[in-house]
Parts: sequence; structure tokens; C-alpha cells
Amino acid sequence: MRPALLPPDHPDRAALAAEVHARPPEPLSAPARASYVAVRVAAPDRDAESAHLATLCQGHGLTPPGPGRTQWAADLGPLRVKWERHGEFSSYTFIVAGLGHAPFDAPPVTLLPEGWLAAVPGQTVLACHAEAERLTGELPDAQTLAARFGPAVVVGARIGDGVGAAYTDFQIHDDGFARFVLLDRAMTARQAGRMLQRLFEIEAYRMMALLALPMARSLWPQLMADESRLAALTEQIAGQSDDDETLLQQLTTLAAGIESALAASQSRFGASRAYHALVTTRIAELREQRIDGLQTIDEFMARRLSPAMATCATVSQRLQDLSERVAQATGLLSTRVDIARQRQNQALLAATARRAQLQLRLQQTVEGLSLAAIVYYMAGLVGYAAKAAKSAGLPVSPDLVTGLSLPVLAGLAWWVLHGVHQHIANADEP
Repeated sequence: MRPALLPPDHPDRAALAAEVHARPPEPLSAPARASYVAVRVAAPDRDAESAHLATLCQGHGLTPPGPGRTQWAADLGPLRVKWERHGEFSSYTFIVAGLGHAPFDAPPVTLLPEGWLAAVPGQTVLACHAEAERLTGELPDAQTLAARFGPAVVVGARIGDGVGAAYTDFQIHDDGFARFVLLDRAMTARQAGRMLQRLFEIEAYRMMALLALPMARSLWPQLMADESRLAALTEQIAGQSDDDETLLQQLTTLAAGIESALAASQSRFGASRAYHALVTTRIAELREQRIDGLQTIDEFMARRLSPAMATCATVSQRLQDLSERVAQATGLLSTRVDIARQRQNQALLAATARRAQLQLRLQQTVEGLSLAAIVYYMAGLVGYAAKAAKSAGLPVSPDLVTGLSLPVLAGLAWWVLHGVHQHIANADEP
């Protein structure tokens, strides 16, 4: 047990320290043959992938990789097998010593159990064969390269500052595999293994980076149509359209479509940029030197891969720019619609205030009439009372009593109505 000389470890210290040693290359001694297969595996298929790898181990009496493992390597007789799990794909490397009787004859995958490789869960992104040979004389001529790659254009360079050379045509041949040739002039076994792994990873990451290209091409027509639609809507906005509500609804629909495209594509475009950066890094690690008459791998990628990545970057950026422009247009139109609504609301409030004022005046008029009616009926009651008193023998004049009671009755009625108004006003106060 380690002595307690330090504070407690961070929970991820060991894992982070081991990360720099992750995925070490397999040592390679020429002559040798290798096959590499990269399979894109969906998250739900990860368990099936582990189970399928376990069947290979059990068939040879090996312990399969445990849960959470991202790499595993073992010898299956003369065949060296290495499995690595990456973010979106898994890679399988197969190495066997010696060369076949003919170029790319008897690749290592033929030593696997029949049907096992075809049953690996996922979709093949890259499959390639490689041959590593000792180089003691001159580099191969065009005729020798044609015997290995056929009529395709071959690219290659001295690598490792001249300790070896690498060739490929970046083509899928009739057997479904691409081809690499690694020539070892003065490389150590580990250096040769690193160089071969870099060649495989360059092609794997190139293919993963290019997965965004079909998406970019499919988005391009819609992007052009959306830009034209936005231009037309913006022109209508500038023309002071009378139907701003409809324009705002159309802008909202356009924005929803663009945001949907962004949500569906930006993760793929982001991954493409990351893979492209890895391709660039791996090419730099080859430390290429030009061979007369051949493109280097770096030149080939700059000419073929970089334009594709530029297309993806352009579509991604234009989508983001279009989203921002639609948001700006929507904001401007929303402001104008809000101002129009405020004006309508102010007009409605003013009309409501006028109607309330009219209702108040009408109510006051009605109250005045009601006051007169009340006084009239009360005066009638007083008159009846005076007539009754006169009939009883009292010396009163009904008309005089009625006339004198009118001011009193009017004052009394006004006092009662004023009290009611006061009560209502006090009840409305908070």
C-alpha cells in the first residue's frame, strides 16, 4: 500500500494518468501482413459488440475484455488481434508475420473463424490491408507499384525522416479493402508499429471526417432556398407590409426549419472538424519526405480532403449565419408588431375611457331624473298626508304643505344619493 505522503487522490487521477498510454501501437517486424477494419457502432450495439468479441476469445481459450475496457489485444495462434473502442467507431487490427506468395495474398483476416468478421455489429467505415517489407535497396519503381495497386494513382513518401517509406492509392479494391505498403529501411519494431497505426488512423479519421459531406450536400439546396425565402421576407418587411402577423408567422416557420437543420447537423459537422484535425496531426507525425514523381500523403489530402472539409465548414457556417439573420429579422418584425399592438391597445383603452365617461354622464343624468322622480313621489305622499290632516279638521293647506316640503324632500334625497356614492367610493379604495 502506498504511504500516505500526499493528499487524497482526485477520483480521476489514475485514469487521466493512464490516458497518455492508451492505445499503444503493436510492434511490427518486417516482413509482415496486417489488416485493419473500422466499424461504426451505434450506442445500443455496444453490448452486442462486446458479446461478439467474447465469442472470439472463448473459441481460443482467452479472457475477453471486461466491462468498461476500450482496448484489448491477444494472440490467436500466429494471428495477433487488437481491438480498440473509439468515440463513434471500433477498430480491429490483425497482424501476422511473413508475406504471401503474391502482393496482398492471404491477408490476416483469412485466419479468423469463418463468418466472424462479417458478423461484427455495426457498419464498415474502413477496411484495408497492409504489407510491411524490409527495404535494402532502391525504392520500388512504377511497375512494381502497379503490380501492388493496379492502375490507380499511387501516393507515397519517405517517412520517419527517411527511415522508411509508405505507399497507398486510397482506393477500395475488388475485395472491399484498401491497400498500404510500408517499407522498413531502418525502423525499430515499435517505430514500424507506430507508422503503420498512423497510416491506418489517417484513413479511418479521413473516412469519419467525410461522413459530414453527404449531409452538407443534402442541406445545400435547402440552404439556398431558405436564404432566398429570407431575402423575400426581408424585402416585404422593408416595404411596410400591412400583414405583419402573417410575415411573422412565416419567419417563425422558416426559423423552425433552420433550427431543425442545425440541431441535426452541427454535431456531425463538429465531429468532422475534430476528425480532420486528427488526420492533419497524424500526417505531420509521419514526417514525410518527397519521392520524385509521387504526391505525398499530405499533398493528396490537401487537394482532396480539404475541399470537402471546406464544403462542410461553409454549410455549417452559412446555417449558423442564416439562423442569426432570421432571428434578427424576427426580432425587428416582432418589435414592429408589438408597437402596432400597443397602439391598438391604447386606442381600445381610449375608446373604453370615452365610453366610461359617457356612461358616467348618462348615469348622472339618470340620477338627476331619479332624484326628481323621488321628490315627486315623496311630495305626493306629503300631499296625501296633508289632505288627510285637513279632512281630520286640522287647519292646514295641502298645497302649501306640499310646496314647502319640496326643498326639504330634495335635500333629503340628495343627501341619501351622496351617501351611497361615498360608500361605493370607499369600497373601491384598496
